[in-house]
Parts: sequence; structure tokens; C-alpha cells
Amino acid sequence: MIDLQPVKGTRDFFPEEMRLRNWLFEVWRGASVQAGFEEYDTCVLEHEELYIRKAGDEISKQLYSFEDKGGRRLSLRPEMTPSLARLVLQYKKSLSFPIKWFSMPQCFRYERMTKGRRREHFQWNADIIGQPEMVAEAEILMLLISACESMGLRANDIRIFINDRRILNAILSQLNVPHELHSAVLVIMDKRDKISPKALGKMLEEIGMSTSQVEQLNEFLSKSDLQELKDNLKDTEGIEELQHLMQLMETAGYINYLEFDISIVRGLSYYTGAVFEVNSPGKQHRAICGGGRYDSLLSTYGGETVPAVGFGFGDVVVLDVLKELERFPELPRTLDYTIIPFDSEQVGIALKIAAGLRLQGSTVDCNFSMKKMKKSMQQANESGAKNAILLFPEELSEDKVVIRNMQLREQKPIKISDLIFLRSKLLDYF
Repeated sequence: MIDLQPVKGTRDFFPEEMRLRNWLFEVWRGASVQAGFEEYDTCVLEHEELYIRKAGDEISKQLYSFEDKGGRRLSLRPEMTPSLARLVLQYKKSLSFPIKWFSMPQCFRYERMTKGRRREHFQWNADIIGQPEMVAEAEILMLLISACESMGLRANDIRIFINDRRILNAILSQLNVPHELHSAVLVIMDKRDKISPKALGKMLEEIGMSTSQVEQLNEFLSKSDLQELKDNLKDTEGIEELQHLMQLMETAGYINYLEFDISIVRGLSYYTGAVFEVNSPGKQHRAICGGGRYDSLLSTYGGETVPAVGFGFGDVVVLDVLKELERFPELPRTLDYTIIPFDSEQVGIALKIAAGLRLQGSTVDCNFSMKKMKKSMQQANESGAKNAILLFPEELSEDKVVIRNMQLREQKPIKISDLIFLRSKLLDYF
């Protein structure tokens, strides 16, 4: 027997689930276009080395990789940012910076299944490339907030927890942690919310930090106030930049969404500046969204350093959050017409009427089940059709059909020619 279940970690989308997915995509696309972003896409297959080159990232261990018939090592994309970097490097000379691009790719990662985590998901990515100032972060965060508000999520429902990698690097430098260990330390620190402090300390010591350094690091990480942290650090560039971003967001009227959180690290090693995650205020879920500045990514692929900031916003967690908060939109199936013939000889005229109405831009379905009147009307109700077109023999002999308004439960005969060619408005007709 063939296994009829979807592959572990993947999903099927039945029509009602597709309506929800399409609604989410429309929110993402609408917010992006409204903010001046342009859409792009890439192939779901990439060369494996595009991801392997980022040493130290867990993502390299989560690839769906294989060798094709030509002997090439390929991978299903686990994220979109490296593909974006490839595009920018390939066409850099013809691009006018800064660019604001977005995409909604399907991504694949072979990882352990937990709540909110699957092995495939759709992800909204938005990036600003070529803008070194913190205004890029402000635009990215405002785009995020705009989309969340369109979903019905407000500041009491979500929080953007924000930090800066430069702050963390400054702490490590002040503790005399060798620079070559910084990336590995930050990858481990990204697990802070997932493992015990004892396990975290052990992992840090295993890569070369001393017990004293781990204790001092934990002391720094206990500080929740930016100014207090600034008073205890020699290198304050990251704090000053983050304070500037906070000021921009306050002026724009969105500061109530932001909260400084020194525990935000982001596991990918290419982040260089501000990093952020969107979650519920109490962090009851996995991060809804995450991102930050990654000025060095393009240079790791052989290109020049190009300033960049962006985020990835997955569909799985946000739908869980919306469901929990009972914020799902009502998305019933909607049809302008359902055409109901009652005899096989009426199929041709039913198709003709359907074609004429579709040419006018109407959404039309034909019910060819040839069931009795009561059952047919029940199916018309279930279909969500606004109107039913009933093909009764008596009316058809006069080149007419009967139109039934499903909401008003009123019906009247109408000439087929008027229905198809004169574009009669049913609201006016009734």
C-alpha cells in the first residue's frame, strides 16, 4: 500500500486552507508593495555550496541535499537570503542602489519537529540592499508592523525584541574572548531560551571560554537597560546606533512595539548589526519573524561589502498565533453564480451561459450532478454562490433561465441574451 500521508514535516492545503494561505500572502504582498518594495523570486534549487560556505551555522546541517544526474551537489533552499545575495552579486553593476525587494518562497529544512516548526514552510522575505544608515532598519520594522496590523495584531499582541550584534561583540571583546571565537559564541548564545544556563555554560567552555568569562558574560546578559549597559561598556557604538533607531521609531509613532532584549542573537553567523525577533510579549511562542543587518554576507561569496538589512517571516507560527487569539479572518468560498441544469441535454446551454458570464469577469460554477431541486439548492447554498441560475425546461423553451438570489431567496426569469450580453446587474434586477 502507498502511504497516503504527506511526507513528515510537510503539509497538504485543502481549499479552505488555501484560502487562508492566499489571504496571508495578500497581506504580505500588499504591505510590501505599499511600502515601495518590488517582488522577486528564485529557483527552489540552489548549489549546495551557497549554504555550506557559512561555517558554524546549524543550517548547513539541515539541508535537503542531493547529487543530480550531472554530478552536481544541489540543495532545496532552506532560506532566501543567500539566493538574494547571489542575485545582487550577479547583477550588481546594473542595479541602482538602494534596492527594496521582497519574496514569498517555500523553504525546506531537515530539522527536529516541534510546535511551530516544520520541515517546509512559506516565508515572507523583505530586504533593503545598499542603505548603510539605520533608516533601513526603521523602514524594515515599519513594514513588519504594517503587515501585523493588517492581520489584526497590535502592540498588546506582539513585541519586536531587538538587540545589536555589535553590543554582544563589544561584551566579548571586553571579556578578552578571542575574536575568532565570537561567531561560535553567538551561535551558542542563540540557544539561550532553549537550554538550561548550566548546559549553555558548558557549551561555551567547550569552545574555549573560561569559567570566569562565562560568569561575567551572564552578568552582562542580566542587564535589561540600554543606558546601564552603556555605562559598563568601553565600546558603545552598537548601543548608540540602537538608541538612534529607537528614536527614529519613536518619531514615526511605533516605539510601543519595540523592546530592547540583550538575549536576541539570531543564529545565522552573517548578521553584523541590529537583530530582532517578533514574538508575543511573554514569548509564549517560537519567534514569528526574525531578521537584522547583514553587511558582510555578500563579501563571503567573493563580492564587495554591501550594506543590507532584512527579515524572514514564516507562515506556520503566525497562523498558530492568529488561531490562538481567534483572529482568523472569515474566508468563505464566494461565487457570483452557480448554474444548475436538471437534464443532460441542458449541459451545452449551461456551458454557454458560464462562458458568457466569465467573459464579463464573473466567477461561475456549474453543478452537473443532475440532482433534484432540493438537493441542488442545498449544494448551491454550500458553494457560497450569491445567485443560482436554474435551467427549467419551460423557461428554456422561451430562451430564458430563472435567477435566484440566494440571500434574498427571491427568483425571477430573465432572457439568456440579457444575462450574457447586456451585463445586467442582479442587484438592480431584484
